Amino acid sequence: MIIAKNDENKRSMLWKVATIGSSVLIVLIAVYLLTKLFTSNPLEGSWEDEDGNIGITIKKNGTVIVNVPELGSDKGVDVRMNYALDKEEKTISIHPDEKEFERLSEASGGQYTKEELYQAVTPVVTTFNYSVDRSYLTLTEREYGEQMMFLKK
Repeated sequence: MIIAKNDENKRSMLWKVATIGSSVLIVLIAVYLLTKLFTSNPLEGSWEDEDGNIGITIKKNGTVIVNVPELGSDKGVDVRMNYALDKEEKTISIHPDEKEFERLSEASGGQYTKEELYQAVTPVVTTFNYSVDRSYLTLTEREYGEQMMFLKK
């Protein structure tokens, strides 16, 4: 099947439309990918400690959920905290939320206290340098240099 039969002007016009359309599509895809690259959070997702002692879920809205298996039921306890991410410095600062500790302590019916909750999440309540390599996240404490290795779930 020949498009536009023997009319060279119509074929030329169709060729221009096709090349302009594909060029615009390529530019839009490139802009989308570059925007996603520079605005996305590289740490977002669920991560499991190598030893299975702690799990973290980092969300877009500045919230991190720390799962502590040693407390509570078989699934452990999810403690919601806040974080601040600095992509230029490659740091993440995790801050406790006192109201969350109180809420979880009351909801447990005396199973664990605010202090026990705070003690359980203490290893992640600080500022870390981060490094992401494929499915591994390395958090290095800025002050003492201790490292925590996480595997993406």
